[in-house]
Amino acid sequence: MNLHAVLSVLVFSPLLGIAVLAFMPKTQEKSIKLVGFLATLPALILALAAYLHYQWGKDLADFSVSVPWIQFRGMNGISEPIFSVHYELGLSGFQLLLVVLTAVVATLASIASIFIKKEWKGYFMLFLLLEVGMLGVFTAENLILFFIFFEVTLIPTFFLIGKWGYFEKEKAAYSFLIYNGLGSAVLLIVIMILFAKTGTSNIELLTQMMADPNTPVTGDLKLGLLIALLVAFGVKLPIFPLHSWMLKVHVQAPPSVVMIHSGILLKIGAYGLIRFGMGIFPKQFETLATIIAVLGVINLLYGAFLAFIQTDFKMVLAYSSISHMGIVLIGLAAMNEAGVQGAIFQVISHGLISALLFFLVGVLYERTDTSLMENLGGMAKGMPIAAGFLLAGAMASLGLPGMSGFVSEFMAFLGLFKEMPWIAAVGTIGIIMTAAYLLRAVLGMTYGKSHREFTGVVDLKGVEFIPVLVLTLLIVLIGVYPSVLSSPLQTTLETIMLGLGG
Repeated sequence: MNLHAVLSVLVFSPLLGIAVLAFMPKTQEKSIKLVGFLATLPALILALAAYLHYQWGKDLADFSVSVPWIQFRGMNGISEPIFSVHYELGLSGFQLLLVVLTAVVATLASIASIFIKKEWKGYFMLFLLLEVGMLGVFTAENLILFFIFFEVTLIPTFFLIGKWGYFEKEKAAYSFLIYNGLGSAVLLIVIMILFAKTGTSNIELLTQMMADPNTPVTGDLKLGLLIALLVAFGVKLPIFPLHSWMLKVHVQAPPSVVMIHSGILLKIGAYGLIRFGMGIFPKQFETLATIIAVLGVINLLYGAFLAFIQTDFKMVLAYSSISHMGIVLIGLAAMNEAGVQGAIFQVISHGLISALLFFLVGVLYERTDTSLMENLGGMAKGMPIAAGFLLAGAMASLGLPGMSGFVSEFMAFLGLFKEMPWIAAVGTIGIIMTAAYLLRAVLGMTYGKSHREFTGVVDLKGVEFIPVLVLTLLIVLIGVYPSVLSSPLQTTLETIMLGLGG
């Protein structure tokens, strides 16, 4: 069965929605929102079909596509191209999970776009373009194509924050663009050096060439390139102290955009570190393992302690994201199967949990015009269903057994305790603090002293139940049956361990 076109259709299917929206009158709010939602469904259906294809024992290589795309020829009339770039898309187990996560969160975020109050046509065109970029990032099989898709995610996000955000939206948007633009510049330098030195941008070929002792790239240059990648993707993850831009975005962007940003865009940083940092430069990654572990623990503790003293629930969740991304670094620094698997689990798990919590915060803000915790005290009386789901999301985030957060945190720390027990022991303080700041915030809001009347405030209703129920069910499913993630990851983990010599 020829499945080579499936990935291209999956990645570019949102463009069909953009084409339809382009011819629609901008005043038809309901129709525009419906088309925006429907345009996310083809990617979701194809992503789930690819997952089932793998679960039924078929090879993910069936989806791979590679055709000549760009060729650079010499100036002296030589017919053979000196450099050649192919249009290459493919799926590994890790990529498959991220594509499914992207498609699910994008569809649910399109439902969350009910809170958008103006210029729906422009909003959904940018939203769908952003989805194209995210799907492309996780399926690209060469660095140049990856970089193009990576850049495609930046511009729509800038406008979505700057146009449809809250009071300081322009400041947040420019902060996002400056930090991520600098990260992109560093990434482009790494890609160009590798391309110039090796003549290829194919990720699999680069992995093989870097493992060859006769490679034209010296050990010192490899280390320098890895450090540059750590900076480039460290902005995206983010790693302390490259994090300040993210706080502004999480507070000022509209709920649907924050769902995408915290659920997917931050995960591009983790994906880049795993696929390119650990994949292409495994020996150099091992050299920096202790530094990465320390950075992970700093992220974990810094985010947790600052989340504990916040008064705005959006800021609690923003610092929580910084803290939880520290667990990804801790897992990767372990350099063993348990740690790496825990890091990847954390990427998927946090994507679902953060999307759930930010959606609920968005609902609360729409109803009450505030996200200050003291003004939301006693919400369990007026919004019992929303309060219940908020508590469930917090339990998942702090790592309650039976939910996805527990599996990822347990495995990441298990991996690090095997290799660096003292650093891991310090990191466990962050886990305790996570429970403290989340319970303080959520219990204070749900059962705390009431400073406002919730009478007349509408609880969750209608389509708002769809994102909440889907995300909660997925979080519980991963918690009680982790094989839904670990099964597709097996080949990816074996490849990484082989590169590390494990």
